Amino acid sequence: MAPHPAAPPRGGPRPALLVALAAVCAALFAAAAVVVAVRHGAPLTPEQAAHDWSAAHHGEPLRSLARALTATGSGPVPYAMAVLAGLLAARGTLGRLRAVACAVVVLAVGQAIRYGLMELLARPRPPQADWAGRVSDYSFPSGHATTAALAAGLLAWGVLHCARPGTARTWCAVLALWALGVGVTRVYLGVHWPGDVLAGWLLATALLALALLAEPFAFRHPGPPRSPDSPSTPTS
Repeated sequence: MAPHPAAPPRGGPRPALLVALAAVCAALFAAAAVVVAVRHGAPLTPEQAAHDWSAAHHGEPLRSLARALTATGSGPVPYAMAVLAGLLAARGTLGRLRAVACAVVVLAVGQAIRYGLMELLARPRPPQADWAGRVSDYSFPSGHATTAALAAGLLAWGVLHCARPGTARTWCAVLALWALGVGVTRVYLGVHWPGDVLAGWLLATALLALALLAEPFAFRHPGPPRSPDSPSTPTS
């Protein structure tokens, strides 16, 4: 029998755990946003120290490697990962189309929320003289960190639906390291404060947890059609 489109992997997270995860991440993000607002965007002492260290270590080849890695955290790469996630998570043409659409919507909605919060909080970026890359808009939360974490989570979701447990765990670890690396490059290149990156990860985690909670509703299907040879249930 063919597997159900986007059937959840065995041993998936329980709804209560997802609710708790979303709530904790949202609360921590809100706390970080309040700190940013109260301080009018001024960095905390650890943030300033991390920025000063990165500004003093922009030598090659690390700078070029960081630029190459950070470029994968925006643009077409995250959307290609979302499409691949949908293709891996479901079976059949209709199932895959629905899964791809849902994955792309989650990524797009996450980016829209991030952009709205960035404009609302309007945290200034670190000094432009320290930048080792091109940037625009405000600083909090990091768009690259948010987008990369969302894309990594979506692709991990797809892998967990189709791969064996050992293989799935390996790929999830690789994706987590990639998202972590993208976030770190934003601080290393001097274009974000560390709090911006941490907030992006928290926001993405909360959104992914909510998306997983909505998965059973997004992929709800009617029961399988009755075989023509099956006996009819008598009615009283």
